[in-house]
Amino acid sequence: MLDIAFTAGPDEPIIGAAPGVVAFPVSKPEGSASAAVVATSLPDDLRAEAEAFLAQVAHSGKAGEVHILHRPLQETSKVLFVGIGEGDEAGWRSAGAAVTRSSVKETSVTIEITSAREPAAAVRGFAEGAWLAEYKFRLVEPGPDDGPKLTGLRLHAPGVDQRAIDTARIVATHTRFARDLTNMPSGVKTPEWFVDQVTERGGRIEIKVWDPAELAADGFNGILAVGSGSSRGPRLLRLDYAPEGATRHVVLVGKGITFDTGGIDIKPADAMALMRKDMGGGAAVVGATLAAAELELPVRVTALVALAENLVSGTSWRQGDVIKHYGGLTTEVRSTDAEGRVVLGDALAYAVETYDPDYLIDLATLTGASRVALGKRIAALFSEDDALVKALSEAAKAAGESVWQLPLPGDYRAAVVSEIADLYNSTEVSAAGTITAALYLREFTGEQHDRWAHIDMSSPSWADSANGELAKGATGWGVRTLVRWFESL
Repeated sequence: MLDIAFTAGPDEPIIGAAPGVVAFPVSKPEGSASAAVVATSLPDDLRAEAEAFLAQVAHSGKAGEVHILHRPLQETSKVLFVGIGEGDEAGWRSAGAAVTRSSVKETSVTIEITSAREPAAAVRGFAEGAWLAEYKFRLVEPGPDDGPKLTGLRLHAPGVDQRAIDTARIVATHTRFARDLTNMPSGVKTPEWFVDQVTERGGRIEIKVWDPAELAADGFNGILAVGSGSSRGPRLLRLDYAPEGATRHVVLVGKGITFDTGGIDIKPADAMALMRKDMGGGAAVVGATLAAAELELPVRVTALVALAENLVSGTSWRQGDVIKHYGGLTTEVRSTDAEGRVVLGDALAYAVETYDPDYLIDLATLTGASRVALGKRIAALFSEDDALVKALSEAAKAAGESVWQLPLPGDYRAAVVSEIADLYNSTEVSAAGTITAALYLREFTGEQHDRWAHIDMSSPSWADSANGELAKGATGWGVRTLVRWFESL
């Protein structure tokens, strides 16, 4: 990861104290005809040069826009002018990502943050954006043709506590871990492999794992059914971070389908190509729990990840099967490609029976229908608790992620009620597929339905191209939103 730290002499002028490359924030004040540098520390001799340069390149001040002023033979040989938009944390996050992605490849760049409206938030946003944008998933070492790259950032922000950088680092680290888990090819990423990766990073977290025999003994038949077609058995993973004096208890449940063929309802090739990402919800709840522990937040977090491969073989589950879940509810299988809700049902039922949390939240790459409704960047949010919806929505916005509430209409419930069992795992028609999937999950929350939220993050879990702090591939969506929400509890 990039080496990001405060400048050694925070009270010294940035020019001269930081030879080489310096970056200044640029914003376009409301009512102004042109963008301007937002930095009181800009020396007078450079300010006039900067104003002329900004006008020449027509810098808009838009968050993430970068222009480089070359100054040959000067002690500060390059000056970056990076847009911060409105100057909020989101603008600084975009600026951090943009500097990291810029053409500057010198060892270090110093960024002026002295004049930020909220310096601590600016530091956190800038550092987080830089660390997330720097991420690239590779299974081989970079070759010599990759050339030099930026290795360090120095933040000139007098008076800002180290905690701002530390928080950004911890959140970015565990978001990147969630990306690594999701990006890993499924030939490697079995349920057992996933468990091993998390266990290695467990630290102060208590971890329990159910193997296939233990799943059978305890009645987790939904997880077993979905994993029945694979020789590499399913798992249920539980993480528990329980700090002394915790003020709230949150239970998280994540979908962990490490590869999804669709089962006997097999997917077409194009739809199957990225199904290694079908455990993105599980990766998110793991990353958020690990981050909460490292940040020492005063919130108890219990995370459950239901892990299985949905493959095709002579032992695969079939349409028409009836599954008796943990807790007693039964599901008639209409589609083996509606497997995520089946494993989540077991985990939710276990959570309800075992705990009495303040909040019960599940995250899953559950339906393609959510992408039809909300596009590539927005997750669907379901809950009956308006205050919880508001809190999660605000947390997502602060984190640079997005959710949008969809309804849970009671008259749609009939679509998931079976004639021979309690529930169907899929409906006869495709309309409102994201909603009916959520209604199915609601059945497993029992009396805790009023403190439950379901987040279908199928679309934003993956980026088709690099954009801002998002690298191409897995985004680690949800880690940042959950951590921001924990911080607000």
